[in-house]
Amino acid sequence: MRAPITLRGAEALRTELRKLKGDDRPAIIRAIAEARSHGDLSENAEYHAAREQQGFIEGRINEIEQRLANAQVIDPASLPDTGKVVFGATVELAPVHGGPEVRYQIVGDDEADIRQGLVSINSPIARALIGRMAGDEVEVAAPGGARSFEVLAVRLA
Repeated sequence: MRAPITLRGAEALRTELRKLKGDDRPAIIRAIAEARSHGDLSENAEYHAAREQQGFIEGRINEIEQRLANAQVIDPASLPDTGKVVFGATVELAPVHGGPEVRYQIVGDDEADIRQGLVSINSPIARALIGRMAGDEVEVAAPGGARSFEVLAVRLA
């Protein structure tokens, strides 16, 4: 199954992959070689730490390559602007019962970061917003109970 990801999210994964392969992997190989040169590997903490770090780096490389291979890259700017909330849209919301307005962009699972206003397409709020338009009222089932929002604006970036 292909997982949606924004153009920006795919580029961030590619950048991380280049760093892991071009900088981190060669550095850890050098660290392992250096630790090996110190002799007895059974009592060499530097060697074991470097091998553990190498396992983490190789695992992350494999994970990113797999995610990119299964990604469906979507450029929100290339989507037709129908006024409806779709993947990649930025949505401005006002809580119906008062409180500060919020702005979220609907992104792929790998990109989600609520502190930056990026919510996963699979989150309850994104699922409630998909297909809605400015002026619509939505109810979101949140961990703290249901919350109602009015959609103020929908923009494709």
